Amino acid sequence: MEAWRYSAQGVAVAVRVTPRGGRDEVDGLETLSDGRPVVKVRVRAIADGGEANRAVIELLAKSLGVPKRNVRLLSGATSRQKQIAIDGDPTKLGEALRRLTAAKPAE
Repeated sequence: MEAWRYSAQGVAVAVRVTPRGGRDEVDGLETLSDGRPVVKVRVRAIADGGEANRAVIELLAKSLGVPKRNVRLLSGATSRQKQIAIDGDPTKLGEALRRLTAAKPAE
């Protein structure tokens, strides 16, 4: 099961963020207690004034090779669990997300 959904515009990714995580990095996949998969992301930024949200958007854009303007927060602005939309070719984005999360197994 993947932590993202495909659409005509791109993908919507379920993300679990750890602010003040010591580094900016995608930590792989995790399964929540309700069984939903999420992409684990840690950022150095603090969760204040949207800093962590901006850091997550920048990290995902850089990691997936898309412009920052193609990445936007759909929901979860004040939550650790977020939905993030990434515009672009859904097939290429799905492959990039698989590569990005494959190196680190689900917990």
